Amino acid sequence: MKLLRKKGPFYIQVKNELKERMIKGVYPKNSLIPPEPELEKEFGVSKITIRKAVEQLALEGYVEKHSGIGTKVLDNRAISKLSKGQGFSEYLLSTGYTLRKGNVTISKIDVSDHPILSNVFHEKECYCIERIFTLNDQPYIHFTHYIPGRFLLSLDPDTFTNSLYEVLYEKGVYFNRFQDEFGVEIPSGKIARLLNIEPKPLFQRTRFSYDINEQLIEYSIGYYNTDIHKYIVNLNI
Repeated sequence: MKLLRKKGPFYIQVKNELKERMIKGVYPKNSLIPPEPELEKEFGVSKITIRKAVEQLALEGYVEKHSGIGTKVLDNRAISKLSKGQGFSEYLLSTGYTLRKGNVTISKIDVSDHPILSNVFHEKECYCIERIFTLNDQPYIHFTHYIPGRFLLSLDPDTFTNSLYEVLYEKGVYFNRFQDEFGVEIPSGKIARLLNIEPKPLFQRTRFSYDINEQLIEYSIGYYNTDIHKYIVNLNI
């Protein structure tokens, strides 16, 4: 593969190419990626560049280096953990709960009609994607994702039956950093109805997602009905 300076730092290009191969199954989960000398020769870069690319993949939770063995693929999803913490959905599934994606709606909206969006996006339009998650068949989480209009997403809800991040990855969107903020807010009457509750303060997670150029590529708000299950974060030391 030929690397181009105009596409950014070489180690980022190598990281993204290796990540894409893992997602497409070229390097399956639990397999070993090629050794450093082989990757140096293929990409025509230094050992330092390869090591930096692999370090980034390790930080994102895709691989793990094993001394004397090689670098093992831990995850092959389009969006992986950006830390060694266990994701909340993974925790729920591992403890026997059934977490399912419910109905999805998508529309294109004018950013200027929404003061908060005007502060976070520098585009005229963005996509608004709403979805419900159920926990053991009870409405549990409501997410609203706002995505810049430049990504030209389909308005067909069936497009988003799988992970939103998988859809964005197919559009060439590479996530590099998340910033999550937590608080307590009263959701709109519409969201309360979808969660099958009376309007009341709920746990809220606001997420800002950035690409490698530090451009905002997702702004989302999630409301959790913690009467059903508390929000839990497990961190591995």
